[in-house]
Amino acid sequence: CIGDAFRLIQAGDADVMIAGGAEAAITPLGVAGFAASKALSFRNDEPTKASRPFDKDRDGFVLGEGAGVVVLEELEHARRRGVRVYAELIGYGMNSDAYHITAPSEEGEGAVRCMTLALKDAGIGKDQVGYINAHGTSTMADAIETKAIKQVFGEQASRIPVSSTKSMTGHLLGAAGGIEAVFSVLALHHGILPPTINLDHPDPACDLDYIPHKARPAAVKVALSNSFGFGGVNACLLFKKPDA
Repeated sequence: CIGDAFRLIQAGDADVMIAGGAEAAITPLGVAGFAASKALSFRNDEPTKASRPFDKDRDGFVLGEGAGVVVLEELEHARRRGVRVYAELIGYGMNSDAYHITAPSEEGEGAVRCMTLALKDAGIGKDQVGYINAHGTSTMADAIETKAIKQVFGEQASRIPVSSTKSMTGHLLGAAGGIEAVFSVLALHHGILPPTINLDHPDPACDLDYIPHKARPAAVKVALSNSFGFGGVNACLLFKKPDA
C-alpha cells in the first residue's frame, strides 16, 4: 500500500516506490456477493444518480472499476533528478476497528484513531488540514465518518471542505485508496477541490461542507485522504502542497 511504501522510503530502504491499487470486481460473483449482503444501491432506474454519499436517499454503494497508482520518491532524490513534485506525503495512519466484518462502530472510534495517528505522524495541527477526501461510500457509514471527522477536528470540522469522489467513480474496493490519493494530490496541485455529486437532499446527520455538485477552486496546502475498508481496516494519508 502507499503507506507501507512511504515507510520504506522513510527507513532508507528505498529511494523510489510505485504503489497504489487496481480492482475489477464487476463480475457475476462480485455483484451477487455484495447484493446479497445488501451493500449495493438498487437505484437501477437512475444509475448516474445511484452513488449519493451523505444524501438522505442513499441506499448503498455502486461498484466501480479502475486503478490509482502513485510514484513515491525521497524528496531530495526527486529534486536531484529535476522531476515535478505534485505533493509531499507527510503522514500515515493505519489501524483496525476489530469491531465487525462489514460495519464500523456507531461512534467511529477506529476512524477517529486512524485520523489522529496520521496527524501525529505528520506532526501538524488539526487546523492545518484544508480538505478531506472522505471514504464516503453512499451507505449508512457516511454518518459515522461524519461523526468521526467532527470528533477529530471539533469546531473546525464545519469549516473544512469534505467530499466523496465515490459519488463519481463508485466504490473501487481495493483501488479506492489509490485513486482517492490521486484525487487528493491533484486537488492540491491544481487548487481545485472535487465535488460530491448527487447530494440533493443532505442527511441531517451529515452536516459538513461536502462541496455539493460542483468542483470548487481553493488554495489548500494540506489534504487528508480517508480509506475505511471491510473488516475494519482503516488507513489515512496526509498530503502537503510542496513549497515553491
